Amino acid sequence: MKSVGKKVKGTLWIKIDSEKPQIEAIRIAADVIKKGGLVAFPTETVYGLGANALDSNAVASIFQAKERPADNPMIVHIANRKDLCRLARSVPHKAEKLTARFWPGPLTLIVKRSSLVPDVTVAGLDTVGIRMPSNEIALALIRESEVPIAAPSANRAGKPSPTTAQHVIEDLAGRIDVILDGGPTRVGVESTVIDMTKRIPQILRPGGTLFEELKAALGEVMLHPATLSEKQAATLRARAPGMKHRHYAPKAEMILVEGDPDKIVKRVKELAALSMADGRKVGILATDESISNYDGDVLRSLGSRSNMEEVARNLFRLLREFDEEKVDIIIAEGFPSRGLGLAVMNRLRRAASFNILRAG
Repeated sequence: MKSVGKKVKGTLWIKIDSEKPQIEAIRIAADVIKKGGLVAFPTETVYGLGANALDSNAVASIFQAKERPADNPMIVHIANRKDLCRLARSVPHKAEKLTARFWPGPLTLIVKRSSLVPDVTVAGLDTVGIRMPSNEIALALIRESEVPIAAPSANRAGKPSPTTAQHVIEDLAGRIDVILDGGPTRVGVESTVIDMTKRIPQILRPGGTLFEELKAALGEVMLHPATLSEKQAATLRARAPGMKHRHYAPKAEMILVEGDPDKIVKRVKELAALSMADGRKVGILATDESISNYDGDVLRSLGSRSNMEEVARNLFRLLREFDEEKVDIIIAEGFPSRGLGLAVMNRLRRAASFNILRAG
């Protein structure tokens, strides 16, 4: 490469091949990591904001750039299974079983942390979340950096997670050193987080690896009540990202309508009509099957109800589009909480700040 990237508000933005990452670009970003800087990079789920997970000052700068609450732990990304043993005090047999089946991929394991992991990385907990992403850019960056990388989502705290480099630029340009632009992410919602320190492993955050798949692999898996909650648990101590604080939220007020699809359509139409009569700019987040039923100022379809992978992939991008359209209120359709729908509904409920209406 003759020239690598361009500057946006002082942040170096580098476009990079998602399948065969250019080593020159990877080395530039890895040098930043080695020197304690911040690099945004794509994973298969969302874009992450990375720093050396073993450097307390570097990790602290992630909190500062994101304006992230200090009690919200981070996930540590690795590219070699041997690093799991370095970062964990012990690795349960069930955890090894999951790494063999699901790594690299969108699955984070919570294990007891070793003394190598600084307090700031895990928000003072005695556990650490570790995963091996499947994105080639992410893996190349971790390998070239020669350190595990702590990386929460590369957005301002509370906002919808970024699934493109442009989302990262909107939130963090001028606050971080480098953005590696590998195009849109494939999964669109974050990794599943499962606590392996429990006798029965417990899912703390649903995500790209399905509850049903984990249950099939282990035989017995529990869901933490927060994963299905319809209200915010204010006093909960977060053992994983996405459990406690306001997450994934657009600027506008948001209402999530849950229930039977036909009844959802009727209720959404009623709410939209009332809001428009009040002079509010209304956004409706619907599906291919229902979008033609609605009148509103901004209509967006997540995709077909029969294709939850498409719905998950589009979710955060469309929430950001409503922000761009400056709507006053978003009225969103709900989905069944099964398969990938469990992760989608977890994100929608939090995006709506648990402002949920039952149709019917």
